[in-house]
Amino acid sequence: MPLLEPDPEALRPGTPRRPAPDRVTDSSAGGTPEPLRSELTALLGADKVLWKISDLVRYASDASPYRFLPRVVLLPEDLDDVSAILSYAHGKGRDVVFRGAGTSLNGQAQGEDILVDVRRHWTGIEVLDDGARARIGPGTTVLRANTTLARYGRLLGPDPASAIACTVGGVVANNASGMTAGTTRNSYRTLASLTFVLPSGTVVDTADPAADEELRRAEPELCAALLELKAEIEADAELTARIRAKYTIKNTNGYRLDAFLDGATPVEILRGLMVGSEGTFGFIAETVFDTLPLERRVSSALLFFPSLTAAAAAVPGFTEAGAIAVELMDGNTLRASVSVPGVPADWAALPRETTALLVEFRASDEAGQEAHERAAEAALAGLDLVRPAASVTNAFTRDAGAIAGYWKARKAFVTAVGGSRPSGTTLITEDFAVPPARLADACEALLELQSRHGFDAAVAGHAAHGNLHFLLAFDAAKPQDVTRYDAFMQEFCALVVDRFDGSLKAEHATGRNIAPFLEREWGPRATELMWRTKQAIDPAGVLAPRIVLDRDPRAHLRGLKTIPKVEAVADPCIECGFCEPTCPSEDLTTTPRQRIVLRREMMRQTDGSPVESGLLDAYGYDAVDTCAGDSTCKLACPVGIDTGAMMKDFRHRRHTPREERIAALTARNFRAVEASARLAVGVADALGKRVGDAPLQAVTRLARKAVRPDLVPEWLPQIPGAAARRLPATSRAGASAVYYPACVNRIFAGPDGGGADAGLSLAEAVVAVSARAGKPVWIPEDVAGTCCATIWHSKGYDAGNRIMANRIVEAAWGWTAGGRLPLVVDASSCTLGIADEVVPYLTEDNRALHGELTVVDSLVWAADELLPKLTVFRTAAAGVVHPTCSMEHLGDVGQLRAVAEACADEVVVPDDAGCCAFAGDRGMLHKELTDSATAKEAAEVDRRSYDAYLSANRMCEIGMERATGHPYRSALIELEHATRPTVR
Repeated sequence: MPLLEPDPEALRPGTPRRPAPDRVTDSSAGGTPEPLRSELTALLGADKVLWKISDLVRYASDASPYRFLPRVVLLPEDLDDVSAILSYAHGKGRDVVFRGAGTSLNGQAQGEDILVDVRRHWTGIEVLDDGARARIGPGTTVLRANTTLARYGRLLGPDPASAIACTVGGVVANNASGMTAGTTRNSYRTLASLTFVLPSGTVVDTADPAADEELRRAEPELCAALLELKAEIEADAELTARIRAKYTIKNTNGYRLDAFLDGATPVEILRGLMVGSEGTFGFIAETVFDTLPLERRVSSALLFFPSLTAAAAAVPGFTEAGAIAVELMDGNTLRASVSVPGVPADWAALPRETTALLVEFRASDEAGQEAHERAAEAALAGLDLVRPAASVTNAFTRDAGAIAGYWKARKAFVTAVGGSRPSGTTLITEDFAVPPARLADACEALLELQSRHGFDAAVAGHAAHGNLHFLLAFDAAKPQDVTRYDAFMQEFCALVVDRFDGSLKAEHATGRNIAPFLEREWGPRATELMWRTKQAIDPAGVLAPRIVLDRDPRAHLRGLKTIPKVEAVADPCIECGFCEPTCPSEDLTTTPRQRIVLRREMMRQTDGSPVESGLLDAYGYDAVDTCAGDSTCKLACPVGIDTGAMMKDFRHRRHTPREERIAALTARNFRAVEASARLAVGVADALGKRVGDAPLQAVTRLARKAVRPDLVPEWLPQIPGAAARRLPATSRAGASAVYYPACVNRIFAGPDGGGADAGLSLAEAVVAVSARAGKPVWIPEDVAGTCCATIWHSKGYDAGNRIMANRIVEAAWGWTAGGRLPLVVDASSCTLGIADEVVPYLTEDNRALHGELTVVDSLVWAADELLPKLTVFRTAAAGVVHPTCSMEHLGDVGQLRAVAEACADEVVVPDDAGCCAFAGDRGMLHKELTDSATAKEAAEVDRRSYDAYLSANRMCEIGMERATGHPYRSALIELEHATRPTVR
């Protein structure tokens, strides 16, 4: 064991608590039992089998109110793996559940036996026919697919609110639709073809002309059964009419019986049945979509009405005028969304009865947009609109920022309303549909039902399609709350079916919550046909039992999860999973959601239980050490949960008093530490050039084993040499800004790119290009020994962080003459540190000084202040840009791109660009983290060659050089080269 290995006990909750009724039992503490573990390891390989108790717990939760512990989690890489898993399950009498992003709201992504993660190795998009079609892997997120398609002016039809995280495979399996898809743009209508694996292991490609012949040869009984069911349905005129009628409104409850009417052959029938089958009929291995035009000319309005009735009455006028989306939000929803950054604060005081409609028109050209706007104004005439808050305009706008704000508030319905629920309560999200003409009545009836059963009333939805969403919060640990929930569900289902003849599930799919009520909506005849369909396709019942079909009338009450209280920063989490695609450690260890899920399981346990101990043993590395601390999870989370901050706090808790004192000492003596670090880097670089990198790597690896991997960096060949001891000479007189070279740029040299820019440091580039633009900058003589404090902040050293945070603010206030000059910082992470992250650690006096500072990132300085005054003499043919996560936080990515576009004729930001996870020195402490985080972006970058590889932070540049083999450098060095009158 390393000398300074942290004690897992430091993270043990240690709070008095009772065991939760749904806690993982001690019998599961050992993880996957034998012989299941060894058999699957022999079948697939150890790297495809997750078996530790921490693995099982982190996969036990999804965005639903349910929780089921799998026996094992598998990570298949190809169709051979999937077929092997299904064959094993058949032979051993086990069942299998496929899981994509885990954003499903009704437990579809959870299993009690073999759970198969089909996200990690199943991503990718191939654009076909110039964008008219796209072949997409099932693990690809909708947002990622649309990002690529946007280059061709196309997009997918389904547009769920969870597009940032949900996978295409999950969207098809649930027939999820979203804001604009309705009944005409969903997966059922826009899928060109599918490749899927049946429970038997048979692979079917519906695009193959020989698919039916091959299926008849492989599965004759299945083909006969499907055609028999088709004939039986078509012979029943009343049933046929009922099926057609059910799909005139949105409906994802049960199986798509209209597939028997729409498909002429077994393969065509299966193609339709797979949509919305929730993984119960097979594994969707590949999709080919017919895409839709991306109409970029957008006009939107957020219109406020005095009541639900008034808002609902206005919906038909907008749909008839051609609106692609008409979204409804009631007063409770509007007030709760104030927690979302960017939503007007005065919404918090809106009257309870207030209701808003978000109305959007889209067009491909100016003429079409103007026509839509005329139609919109005509629809507005005579409406009973109100202005209950100063921010309300009740007017259509083309402003992209305003429109994005409207949609952000709307899409945050589940997480914003759910995030404001009482601590410790489970959240259930339901959706249903009624004929659009009955929308107002349905809203009123739902709100009355919620109030009568003691639930906070809130409703939102796709008003144009009669599709409403609502939330219920209750404590699953209290039997009386569960009984109250059950009573509500019984009345709700009766209301939707008997009064409105609606769909109990409009777009969220049946799931565990509605399975017991399936027959209530469809009747015994249609429901029995669904059971027979399942029997024909999956006679052994291997796939996803009890998720769509369940004869237990109380199945919706089984597996409800408790939500124990955890650290305040994470307590509002509803486990939606929106954070996961942004997380650098997503494919290595854990995600932000999983870090919180694991912590909650610790809180369900009694203190010192075997399960709690097993979770703690893994948590140090899986959660704390491999968190990059970049907090991009906060940007993705609709209620701004910063799991990175929680991990930094956990790092702090693991520190011994001695470690905290040493960290504080380095802060106090950072001038000497900085000089020593520069000397050490220089010596190491010189040794590396003489004897190679291998000896240095060997020495640092031994030191890491002896001391602690999270304390001692590993030498990497990409680490540059030492920066020059002296910074460029500048003058305070006439300076337009104070230039603060970050300590990373004072320690490490810039890239050795060779050619005209060989040896040019970032500091020299900033000074030169600023002077060239007539905006000279001044570097204070005493910057040595100061830092943005991120070094200590990222590692959880609070005392050192506080020392340096106050030092840099006091120094910056003096340098800038009390804030009269801007402070230009040349590393985006340091800009973020000084601008935002130091604030909580400042004294009251220094917080006041900080408020007078103007902290500007150097890329913003260049884009806004320098570019307009510069002449570009030469450009690179093509440049690729890596935006840093700090720039995402600062909102500065646009300025980085602007500088890059001044330097290169073509600029590409990779679709898979994300946090590189180098995170200061974390890429040297855990290089596997950066390797995993950059894998997709690096693969995309390496598909072609570029003349310039650009970013905005030295350590990120090192990380990307390690990932791609190409020398990344600051866009400001490239700008200096592009605008230099004479190339030296």
